Amino acid sequence: MTFFKTSLLNGIAVVVRMVTLLCINKILAVYVGPAGYAALGQFQNAVQMITTFASGAINAGVTKYTAEYHEDEERQRTVWRTAGSISLIGALVTGVLVSVFNERLSLLFLNDRAFGGVFVWFSATLVLFILNTLLLAVLNGKKEIPRYVISNIAGSLFALAVTTYMAIMWGLYGALVALAVYQSLSFFVTLFLCHSAPWFKIRYFIGRIDPGVARNLAKYTAMSLTSVACVPVSQILVRNHLGQSFGWEAAGYWEALTRLSGAYLMLITTTLSVYYLPRFSELKKAEDIRAEISRGYKVILPLTAAGALIIYLFRDMIVKLLFTPEFLPMTDLFAWQMLGDTLKIGSWIMAYLMLGKAMFKLFMVTEIVFSVSFVILSWLFTKGFGLQGVTIAYAINYAAYWVVMGVCMSRELKKVE
Repeated sequence: MTFFKTSLLNGIAVVVRMVTLLCINKILAVYVGPAGYAALGQFQNAVQMITTFASGAINAGVTKYTAEYHEDEERQRTVWRTAGSISLIGALVTGVLVSVFNERLSLLFLNDRAFGGVFVWFSATLVLFILNTLLLAVLNGKKEIPRYVISNIAGSLFALAVTTYMAIMWGLYGALVALAVYQSLSFFVTLFLCHSAPWFKIRYFIGRIDPGVARNLAKYTAMSLTSVACVPVSQILVRNHLGQSFGWEAAGYWEALTRLSGAYLMLITTTLSVYYLPRFSELKKAEDIRAEISRGYKVILPLTAAGALIIYLFRDMIVKLLFTPEFLPMTDLFAWQMLGDTLKIGSWIMAYLMLGKAMFKLFMVTEIVFSVSFVILSWLFTKGFGLQGVTIAYAINYAAYWVVMGVCMSRELKKVE
């Protein structure tokens, strides 16, 4: 499937998801406020960390090897069977642990034992969450983009319906429970879509774990675990610093801006994931890889920059429309955040080559270094520039990351030649 066709089909799902996310943001702004946004950010980071550990962090590997073995169905099934067994075992064990230690986790991430029940709800649906992400990884690797798109649209609609009802009825507690369970509901839609595919049989996903495949997937486990140990933890540290230094409402402004960035960048980031990961896995020649990277810079980067500029120019209107007037102080953060978003996408176009070619050592080192540097830069710049310092740190960090990616990927392509 071509880059443009993938982008078009994926764009349909992304538009739906963007609209639902913006509606969710408005509902949350009304019913939980800036301080509630900070709590939602903390819990979302906890969900990222727990689900990554529970799944064995192998979904990127499943996508890569499903795409790489596109001419060998038996090898694909071996990958699925190994990944499915690992995911199922990991999800069941992790679900039990989360349920047992629900109050401690609530105190650790949300500073309040009263939210322990949210983690119980999360543990009860964790298996469905993990199986859904596994099936989506297979659909991506098989380039079954129509099915992939429909499943993502269903997930977006579930998110809107569940979050709206729960937030209106129970405020922050309801919003947290919705965040814990809605993604698991999408499993039933994804399973139905996969069940009608000629390559799908349940027995292909459960059985003996192949040692060779497990070792290959372990590279992606190492990369994903490094990422989940760095990115969410760095965000939690920065959010705690902002909350303690400027108040939790200020931390909520940064969280709201981060969510806004994630929403408008979604078309770009999901296209990178859906198209570039399997595509880089297939390509063997350096000139073909360079052509794909060049295409990304000609199409994706200008779109990102244009989107960032439009959002900056209309920032006051956007905040009033998507949030509430209570969130207007966050407009002071937009300039550096939009610059950082553009630099982020520029660096990610090359960073996906690391995933596609399983450069796990380089990925792990850069992930650790730049997560640590973001925390340090945030601490330093907030002392001199106040709350705006966190967005300055964000932009500078991604500028440095882009430079490092350019140097490293250039060396790797010379090795391929």
